[in-house]
Amino acid sequence: VQLQASGGGLVQAGGSLRLSCAASGRTFSSYDMGWFRQAPGKEREFVAAISVRGDSASFADSVKGRFTISRDNAKSTVYLQMNSLKPEEAAVYYCAARLYGSRLPQDPLKWAYWGQGTQVTVSS
Repeated sequence: VQLQASGGGLVQAGGSLRLSCAASGRTFSSYDMGWFRQAPGKEREFVAAISVRGDSASFADSVKGRFTISRDNAKSTVYLQMNSLKPEEAAVYYCAARLYGSRLPQDPLKWAYWGQGTQVTVSS
């Protein structure tokens, strides 16, 4: 499956952005989808994930209550709505996919497919 992330940009602290990730090449509805981020000099970290039917989601503790994840299987797209953004959340945001499983792992190594990333910059 090929993934194309978009929607990044510059936003002031406290602002919002919605990221999109369009998938192609395989049956989108067979894949759990996730979002990760990586800031310069830091390891890639889990942000959120959603199950194949969208009936289960998981979030990093740091974004709970501010970020939501959703998917539209008819459009082969997953979204990450980010509210109340903080300067320390500036990073390249990546979408990822893995064949459906019983859990939504936070370990990046358990995700097989990756998009190219979209830059999010948060000004203070």
